[in-house]
Amino acid sequence: MSNRRPRILILTAGFGDGHLQVSSALLHYFHAQQVNQVQIIDLMKEAHPVLNSLFSKVYQMSTFTSQLGFDYYGWSYYMTRDSNPSGPVMRYLNGLVKGKMLETISRFRPDAIINTFPFGVVSERECVHAARTFTVITDYALHSRWIHPYTFGYYVATNEIKNQMVRNYDAAAGKISVTGIPVRPQFYTAAAEGPLPRAAQGTAKGKRILIMAGTFTVFQQLVELIHLLVDQEVCEITVVCGRKQQAYEKLTTLFSGQPQVNMVGYVKNIHDLMAASSCIVTKAGGITLSEAVILKLPIFILSPYGGQERENARYFKTNGMAQISSNVRQLAEQLRDFLGAPTIADRIRGKMAEFHKGAAGELIVNDILKTLQNYQDANHDYELMLRP
Repeated sequence: MSNRRPRILILTAGFGDGHLQVSSALLHYFHAQQVNQVQIIDLMKEAHPVLNSLFSKVYQMSTFTSQLGFDYYGWSYYMTRDSNPSGPVMRYLNGLVKGKMLETISRFRPDAIINTFPFGVVSERECVHAARTFTVITDYALHSRWIHPYTFGYYVATNEIKNQMVRNYDAAAGKISVTGIPVRPQFYTAAAEGPLPRAAQGTAKGKRILIMAGTFTVFQQLVELIHLLVDQEVCEITVVCGRKQQAYEKLTTLFSGQPQVNMVGYVKNIHDLMAASSCIVTKAGGITLSEAVILKLPIFILSPYGGQERENARYFKTNGMAQISSNVRQLAEQLRDFLGAPTIADRIRGKMAEFHKGAAGELIVNDILKTLQNYQDANHDYELMLRP
């Protein structure tokens, strides 16, 4: 019988970049183990491109409507958070993509299926070609939609999530590994270089605030924050505008006479910018928070949206790794106090160091490969080359 390496199918979704980044990180670590037959598929996009585009627009619009008091995404999140994972809502969502999944399984014949988005699981009876299914939960809070009766193993960010799964959903503790959330390997490289870039690339005082423009639903809020920080004259400010070209051009014009304010568009080396900063103002997405933890970068969050972002923010605040503000003036005051008291930064970085569990992507990939090796049968004789 000839040996072969396993085939891995990673399920993701394009609602925000987080799930795609987790999938990319897992792909990297599988390749590092010489497992090259790895396919990433956006099930909803492949199965229903028009419906996927509609869902994506509705999700994006929720950030704007929440500012007007119509937080439909947050309401739906909390209404269904503790619902039955096998109930009609989840059956409907799974049904939307099941046909495409079965088609992909039949064609690709994977040995493991990894979910990085909370729907799209099939039973072992349906998934005759897959040895095991796994779920990587990409938030610091648990929603029932992540729970699937056919999942062989879960990878979660915290002990609290594991305990909640065992307590509320009778999940076997042995099926749940607390690994953290996978991020791209560049962040570990930047972290290994140490804190020197913070002083070397910042101002004379080595104080730089990194602001993610996507944090601000209302453009004027971002302008107000920059003005407040410039007036305090305590730091250098870098604003990442991403693909928001119009915002980039407006901000560049508004602050052209302020040498301590630096505007950048879309950047591939965001890990370098984060590593060279004293703190970050950002949304409370699970991936960005995980990246900040690796770099021991203190986090400031403005009015987190209802749903997983609000729960992520609350978890980080409770555990001393982030501060939450309800308005721009409060945020500016928090930043000023933070930069004026180095002991605050030391305390936050200490909390992050205690919290960090290692390279989550590497831990997850190695565990999955060992699981496949342990449970191989006569038709699945894998050649695994695990590196220490």
